[in-house]
Amino acid sequence: MKSTFQLWFAASTLSTLAPLSSTARSAENPGTAGPLPVFYRTTQIDGLNIFYREAGPEDAPVILLLHGFPTSSRMFRNLIPALADRYHLIAPDYPGFGHSSAPSVDQFSYTFDHLAQVMDDFVAQLGLTKYSLYVQDYGAPVGYRLASQHPERVQALIVQNGNAYAEGLANDFWKPIKAYWADKTPENAAPLRQALKLDAIKWQYTNGVRQPEKIDPDTWTIDGELLNRPGQEAIQLALFYSYGSNPLLYSRWQEYFRRYQPPALIVWGKNDEIFPAAGATPYLRDLPRAELHLLDTGHFALEEDGDVIAGLMRTFLARHGSSTK
Repeated sequence: MKSTFQLWFAASTLSTLAPLSSTARSAENPGTAGPLPVFYRTTQIDGLNIFYREAGPEDAPVILLLHGFPTSSRMFRNLIPALADRYHLIAPDYPGFGHSSAPSVDQFSYTFDHLAQVMDDFVAQLGLTKYSLYVQDYGAPVGYRLASQHPERVQALIVQNGNAYAEGLANDFWKPIKAYWADKTPENAAPLRQALKLDAIKWQYTNGVRQPEKIDPDTWTIDGELLNRPGQEAIQLALFYSYGSNPLLYSRWQEYFRRYQPPALIVWGKNDEIFPAAGATPYLRDLPRAELHLLDTGHFALEEDGDVIAGLMRTFLARHGSSTK
C-alpha cells in the first residue's frame, strides 16, 4: 500500500503541470488541444533503477535536462510540457535523488564522476546521439563531464545557475563547503548538515525571488521529505565533499567551450546567493557569442520565471537545436 506521502507526492506532481505549459504554448499555438502527456519511466542502468520524465515526439530534437540539489527532475515539471509540442524532453533523476535508486554510501560511490558515468550510460541506453543540454546547479558538473567527453553529441547549452568558473564560488556560501573539502571532519560536516533541513531547502527556493508568496511550498516540502529518507545524510555529505573535484576540472570545461563553441543560452537568476551572477558573466570569455539573460529572481529561476525561460528557449533552439537524435 502506498504511503500518504507517496499519494500526495503523485497528486502534487500532476497538479502542477498545467500552468506554465498552457501559458507558454497558447502564445505559440493558439487553439491547440492542451498539453501533451508527460510519461514517468524507469530504466535499469548499471544495476540501478533510474527514473526519468519524458515528453514530446520521439522524432523531435532532444533536450536533456539535468537537475540540481536538493531537488530532482521534478524541477522541470512545468518546463517539460511547455516545450513538448516541439521537442523531445528527457529529465532523469541521478542515483540518490528523486525516484531513482538510492543505495547506501557503502554500496555506491557518490562522486560527480560516478553520477556522470551513470548519466552517460543512461544516454547511451536511450540511444541519444544528439541533444541540447540544460544544466542547473549539480547538473553543470554532471553535464559538462558528458559534454567534454562527447562534444559531438551536444547541439546547444542552456545554462541556468550552473557554475564552471572560480568566480562563481568566491562568496560566503561556499566557505563552510571549502572547509570540508580541505579537512573532512565531523566538525566541518556539522554546518553542511544544516543544508539538509527544511528551512535551508525553503531558503533555496525563496531567497532572491520577487514574490515569495508565488513559490509553491510543495517544492521544498517534497524535497525535504525525500532528503529525510534513511541514508540521505551520508549520500549528500559525500556529494558535498565530491563537489571539490569540480573546480579542478573548470579549465578542461572552459577549453571545451573555447574549442567547440557550442551555442549557449545563459538564463541566470541574478539574486542567487549560491551561484551569483559573478559566475554567469565569465562564460562570455570563452563563449563570446553566448546569449546571456540575468533574471530578477533566485536560484531556482524556473519557479518564478519559467514562462520567460521557456520563451527564450523556443527562440534560441529554433536557431540552434534543430537536429533529431
